[in-house]
Amino acid sequence: MRRFLRFLAMLVAAVALAAALGVLVPRPFWPGTAVGEGTHRILVLRNPIHTDIAIPVNDEVRRRFRFLADAGLPSDAPEVRYLVFGWGGRAFYLETPAWSQLKAVPVLKALTLDASVMHVDVAGAIAEPHPDVTGFDITDASFDALLDFIEASFQRGANGPVLIENAGYSNFDRFYEANGHFNALVGCNTWTAAALRTAGLRTGWWNPLPVSLELSMKLYNR
Repeated sequence: MRRFLRFLAMLVAAVALAAALGVLVPRPFWPGTAVGEGTHRILVLRNPIHTDIAIPVNDEVRRRFRFLADAGLPSDAPEVRYLVFGWGGRAFYLETPAWSQLKAVPVLKALTLDASVMHVDVAGAIAEPHPDVTGFDITDASFDALLDFIEASFQRGANGPVLIENAGYSNFDRFYEANGHFNALVGCNTWTAAALRTAGLRTGWWNPLPVSLELSMKLYNR
């Protein structure tokens, strides 16, 4: 029992050290595109365990993601200002629409290995400043690279991105099969961080939690 407790304490300490280094070591190490010089304002939205990226809607974005409107998502509605994208574990995302519905199997899959899905939502105006919203102005080239990254995250079938039928939380969101596998080390927040780096921003080396991603975004994108 003592050996197990010692091992558990060492494991917790190792994870804590890795998380701290994940914030303190920037990725990429040297700055790239200057922040604040672009014309496209993207937003990172967060809750205690998950982050999404809100993309401002324009004609190019609607064209690229036309399959969303074809699936019934009101992305073409004039009041829609953002498309909100998130990547995550299939079981946890689909089977846990609210914390009150938390189940053991989705949690186990999220901690070990699971297939992944893309979740897409629409939003109107999003208020800034807000403690759960972080905004960045990026260039045309960075914006296009970010759209490429998001588009490539969707798994494609014979007719384009693969919609998961009857899986949305409401009439204003949709789930799609995604590329990649989800686990405790490579999760929704590391996907968000990778997307931001594609857009010329810097993050910590490893940011598994929203709080660590938020800290690294503030440290390296001033």
